[in-house]
Amino acid sequence: MIAPGANARVYLACGVTDMRKGITGLAAKAQEELRQNAASGSLFAFRGRRGDQIKLLHWDGQGFCLY
Repeated sequence: MIAPGANARVYLACGVTDMRKGITGLAAKAQEELRQNAASGSLFAFRGRRGDQIKLLHWDGQGFCLY
């Protein structure tokens, strides 16, 4: 299992995210709305409309991982 480093930051996107978005859409949301570099090694969490689904986006140094 690939895990973020001990010093990784975790960002939670406030509001609702369309769960149909993929890696590129979520990376764009992280850069535009959160004003963070999506490839910084941080972990970005996005929640669905009902609150029962989340997506996690993480850059592991070679590419994005979407959980």
